[in-house]
Amino acid sequence: MGADERAFSKIECEGSEMHYIKWLVPLKNESIGDYSKRLTHQIHHPEPILIGLSFGGIMCIEISKHIKTKAIILISTIKQDKELPAWMKLSGKVRLHKILPLHSFRLIEPFENYKLGIETAEERKMVHEFRMTVSQRFVNWAIDAVLNWKSEEIPPNTYHIHGSKDRIFPVRNVKADHVINGGHMMVMNRSKEVSESINAILRKIS
Repeated sequence: MGADERAFSKIECEGSEMHYIKWLVPLKNESIGDYSKRLTHQIHHPEPILIGLSFGGIMCIEISKHIKTKAIILISTIKQDKELPAWMKLSGKVRLHKILPLHSFRLIEPFENYKLGIETAEERKMVHEFRMTVSQRFVNWAIDAVLNWKSEEIPPNTYHIHGSKDRIFPVRNVKADHVINGGHMMVMNRSKEVSESINAILRKIS
């Protein structure tokens, strides 16, 4: 989807200032480890608290392998490759995403929006804008990176916020610290509850 900082527009972090990491265009045959290392060049705070949504959560795990972090807060994502749903694991093994490239056409947008848990016209507009502006090279690379991600170790001070109705990463596959009655994009349509969970974590680690 290529979600950027706009996905966090309704999140409120008490006593904290959010700094956004921009996606980079992947280099040819770049590994997820090398890509995450390049992202660290945008981080200028010692021992930052990383917050990641969906693929951004996976990237937080990878970034923590290069720099020391105070904490990691994951939203609507996974902590280990074993938490991937079975269909994603199978797709990665048979390279289905290479045979049938996943492009976002208007014809399949309604299905994608259903999987994402989109509820309002505002969310549909934002997600559509994500699709229209994101680099297709990044999307193709990111899909391959997710489906073939291998990581077993969970960094210390990792906190997981997940939706009970997440259709991308079903809650039954993950062990979350905070479960909210929402879908994959609950960061938008359950922003109050997500903010409350984030702030409870921030108070705990302060």
